[in-house]
Amino acid sequence: QVQLVESGGGLVQAGGSLRLSCAASGRTFSSYAMGWFRQAPGKEREFVAVISSGGRRKYYAESVKGRFTISRDNAKNTVNLQMNSLIPEDTAVYYCGIDAIRNRPVIQTVKAAYDYWGQGTQVTVSS
Repeated sequence: QVQLVESGGGLVQAGGSLRLSCAASGRTFSSYAMGWFRQAPGKEREFVAVISSGGRRKYYAESVKGRFTISRDNAKNTVNLQMNSLIPEDTAVYYCGIDAIRNRPVIQTVKAAYDYWGQGTQVTVSS
């Protein structure tokens, strides 16, 4: 049974930082790309960042590029999202997802490519 558990959300003022973590179990973590998505009230879940299984390839949504950094520790089965220079538009529930395909050659930005999700962690940025 695959389980993903996010942590690290909270309330922060604009310009501040937060670090989200996602702990994974139930699958050979180092063989799967991991993604972060977010969902604001009344909106669809949208892509934020993805990291390849080995950690060398990363891709970001334009809206977070230069502010967010995705990383992973395959020894600890965790993926992190460092969020700096936060703005109110970053307010959302953040979810980590695990790719459905082992060692997929091309990292994916669509949520249909991920088959398990965490419960989400709330990030609120005040102005």
